[in-house]
Order: sequence, then C-alpha cells, then structure tokens
Amino acid sequence: MKSRPLKSKARATSTPASFRWRAYLLMGLLACGAGGLIWRAVSLQLVDHSFLAKEGDARVSRVATIAAHRGTITDRYGEPLAASTPVDSIWVNPKELALATDQIPRLASALKQDRQELTRRITSNLDRQFLYLARGRQPSEAEQIKALGIPGVYLSREYRRYYPSGEVAGHILGFTNVDDAGQEGLELAFDHWLAGEDGAKRVIQDRYGRIVQDVESIRPVRPGRDLVLSIDLRIQYLAYRELKAAIREQRARAGSIVVMDVTTGEVLAMVNQPSYNPNDREQILPATYRNRAATDIFEPGSSMKPFVVAAAIASGKYDDRSIIDTSPGFYKVGATLLAEDEHVLGPINIATVLARSSNVGMARLALSLEPQLIWNTLTRFGFGQVTTSGYPGESAGLLSNYSQWRPIGIASMARGYGISVTPLQLAHAYTTVGTFGLARPVSFLRVDTPPAGQRVLDDHVARELVGMLESVVIAEGATGKRAAIPGYRVSGKTGTAWKASAGGYSTNKFMAVFGGVAPATEPRLAAVVVIDEPTAGQHQGGEVAAPVFSAVVGGALRLLAVAPDRSISAPDDVVPVPTRSGVRTAALK
Repeated sequence: MKSRPLKSKARATSTPASFRWRAYLLMGLLACGAGGLIWRAVSLQLVDHSFLAKEGDARVSRVATIAAHRGTITDRYGEPLAASTPVDSIWVNPKELALATDQIPRLASALKQDRQELTRRITSNLDRQFLYLARGRQPSEAEQIKALGIPGVYLSREYRRYYPSGEVAGHILGFTNVDDAGQEGLELAFDHWLAGEDGAKRVIQDRYGRIVQDVESIRPVRPGRDLVLSIDLRIQYLAYRELKAAIREQRARAGSIVVMDVTTGEVLAMVNQPSYNPNDREQILPATYRNRAATDIFEPGSSMKPFVVAAAIASGKYDDRSIIDTSPGFYKVGATLLAEDEHVLGPINIATVLARSSNVGMARLALSLEPQLIWNTLTRFGFGQVTTSGYPGESAGLLSNYSQWRPIGIASMARGYGISVTPLQLAHAYTTVGTFGLARPVSFLRVDTPPAGQRVLDDHVARELVGMLESVVIAEGATGKRAAIPGYRVSGKTGTAWKASAGGYSTNKFMAVFGGVAPATEPRLAAVVVIDEPTAGQHQGGEVAAPVFSAVVGGALRLLAVAPDRSISAPDDVVPVPTRSGVRTAALK
C-alpha cells in the first residue's frame, strides 16, 4: 500500500514529456506542410508560372478572327450588282466529337450528309483540332445545328457573295470562291480594292465554345471598299434580253454585245450568251463563265473595212468623192484571185464601197496604200493590243507586223481576214470613230470627268468616215438597213466572216457582226454585236446582228434621253455627210 504513491509520481513526470514530444512532432509536421505549401506556391508563381499560364490559356483563351465584310459592287446609279451577306460555317474538333460518337448520326442528319462518310472524315482526322463540315450555311440553319448541343461542334461567322442580277451581269462581274476572294471578272480585277482585312481579338471561351469575355483587340478589322462600275443596269438588262432572244431565234452557238459611252470611254453593257448564274456554284464551269467579249478572238470580216478606209482618207489620196472602179467584179494579180464581189458594181465612190461592202473596191483601195500606213492606223485604233480596261484574261487579238504582209494578205485584211480581234477591241475602235478620232481609255469604272484621250485620227477624216458609214444603213442596196433606229441617224458597218477551221475556212460556219455609233450627228453610244454560227437560215451580219444593234442602241438612247437627230419621216436616200467645213446632204443614187 505504501508503494502506490511512488508509482503515481513517476506517471505524472512522464506524461508531460510524452505530450511535448507529440506536440513537437505535430508542429514539425505542420511546419513541413506549411513549408511545402509555401514552396509549391512559390514554384507555381515563379518557376512554373509561364508554363501553367500557357496551358490555362490553351484551354480557355482563343484568338478569334473577325471576318471582314467585302465591298459592295454597284452599277453607275447605285444599284447593287454584288453584295456579301453573313453566313455561318460549321466546324468540329474531331478529338472532342470522337468522345461522343453516338451523336454523329444526329449531326449527319442535321447537315444532310452521309453518316458513314461523316464518321470516316472525323475518325481519320483525330490528330487535328479544326475540321470544316459545312461552309456558308444560313445563320438560322446553323443555329439549329448548334442547338443540338453535340460536343465539339462550333460555328464561325463568314460572308457569302450574292449577285442580285444573276446571269444578266454574271460574265462581267465574275465570282468569288468559298472564302469570298475574287476568282474571275471584275471580282478578280479589283479584289485588292473589294477585299477587306480580317481583324483578330483574344477571347475567353467556356467548354462549349461560347465566348465569355473579350480580353483584347489584336488587330482591328478593315472592311472592303465599295466599287462603282460604269455599267448601266438598265442597258445591261436590255442587251441581255435582246441578245438572248437573237441567239434563240437564230439557233446560234454563242454571241456577245458590248455597248460603250462615246463621250467617256465607259462600258455601259457587256453581255455574252450562253450565260451562267454566279449564285449557283454548279454552273461555275470554265466553258460557261469565260467572258467571250474580252477573251475570245475572231476574224471580223467586213466590219474591219472602215478602219482601212480611215487609213486611205488619212493618206490624202482619197476623200468622200473618190471613185473606185470595181469592174469586172473580181480582182486578180496574175492568176491569183485577191477579191470578188457578189455583184458587178462598176465605178463607185468610197461610201458605196462601204454601203455595198465591195471586196474588190477594198482590195484596190488597200493595195494602193503603203502597208506601214495601214498598220500604223490599225495600231492606233488599238488592234493587236489589249485595251486599257485591265479586265483579267483579256486577249490582245492578232495583228502581224506590216513587214510580213504580202499583196494577197493585204487584200484579205482589207475585208477582215488575217486579223483577229475581240468584241471589246472592236467596240473600242468604233468608239474612237464616234469621238471623231479621239481614243479614250476603256473603263469599267464610272467616269465622272471624261479623260482627255489621245488623237489617233484627224477630226475631218473621222467626220468623213462617219458620214460614209451612215450610207451603210440608209443607202439603196446597203447591207445594214436593219440597224436603222427610228428618229436617230446611225453609222456602222456589217460583217460576215467564214470561221477558220483545220486547213482553211468552213463554208457553213459564219460570224455575223455589226458595229456602229449613234446618233451620227454627235455620237453618244458605240456598240458591237457578234453572233457566232447562226443556223436558222440567215448568216449575214446585216440580217442577224444589225437588228440586235438597232434594238439595244435604240432602247439605250431613249433610256439616256438622247435627243433624236433625224425626223422619223425623213427620206432614206438623203444622207447628211459631215465635212471639214460642216454638214452637207447628198442624195445617193
């Protein structure tokens, strides 16, 4: 009994020591833990900060592209010809979507795509984080797809080009690709002007791809600039309607028409058949979208004769009173037949040579001139070189150097063979005739102040030529009577040319042409009509192309409120002839 107090004392002395040891151990562990946390915090904030920030940004931070709006194209009066409308493209992250493969059938159904093909595309691109599934969908349709809530499916805002006039102006405008970049026509020529510059901004997104916060602007968006063309949509519609009707009526292979403003050099209308609708991607094929009026070359036939006559008058050897003997209806040098007329016309003046389209008269005229003079005149009119229009793919035509010319070649060229032109080139040349010898640059953009131009033909020479060309439309036996426009004097020239084929010329394939200006007193419009391979029975330019000229130019003159310069009741055998001293009238016999 006496030993118990001693035991109790020993336990009392050991308990505080054990408690202190455990307290020290606990405090040590806490200190180590706190030290570890402090070290980890320091490590995260200082040592691994860049890496962790980068990884975090990779998961929630994105650089979003701000699509630039492409500039609008309008006609000269502000009517829209091409505009960009907002659309949405659907894209996926294949890695995310692969985790929900059971949703692919729903997605395929919404996209109206084959389920197996969609599955194959996704599973074969698992190493990518971006894959387009559909481009250019309407926003309402895209929102329905997004509302399905399928993981890994996202939308991006883009723009799609829309052409309100459809195929009426399809060839001249061209089209853009799926990325809204110009590919053909004026869309390509002025792509640098129309295309804006996409902007960029840094954003924070949630796991569903929704933007939570705009962090910063990286690059501001620069919208494209608008483009105002020289095209008059009213005249463009008129030319489209008349040319299409003529192609159908004549059962022709193709056709083109170019209408230009003589006072400014602007292209008011340019139409081709067959045409295409740039809004329909399935119609965008090389055979349909090329602009024949600027790219296709052809031998112009007798529509080239006025420019050889211009060289003859400029030489000083000839004027409107000069007589050329076309007897006996053909022209030979030795045994070589250089030219032949359908009828024996005998001695006739140059105006009648043009009116009756005498090949013999033109051959005699051309062979009496220096080849270099003819070549210089044709070159100044723009033949053998591209115009100043800047239209993509425009052809320069073919005009060989005069040093290579031989008599038979000169005689052939005088009636439009051995030289090739485009409808745009020929229209520009007739425009220069209409300005009385002043060549202005061809422009597809609206011109507010007419350019000065370059003198390529003396004023008196050009005025005599315009007077002679009027006889082509109103003289007895003239080839271009169907080009006449009630109330307006018309100067122009028909052309009918065999088409070249392997080994020579085809005897049943023709190019029918008419080119001219109106009103002849003070020309305002110039136009060229080309009908390729008419097969309905008529093939002459005066029968096939001239009526189209009359309908289009006559309608355009009325649309532009150009005052008539001829009484509707005026006799057809009275021709006002511009001369150096003014205007005189001459009766054609």
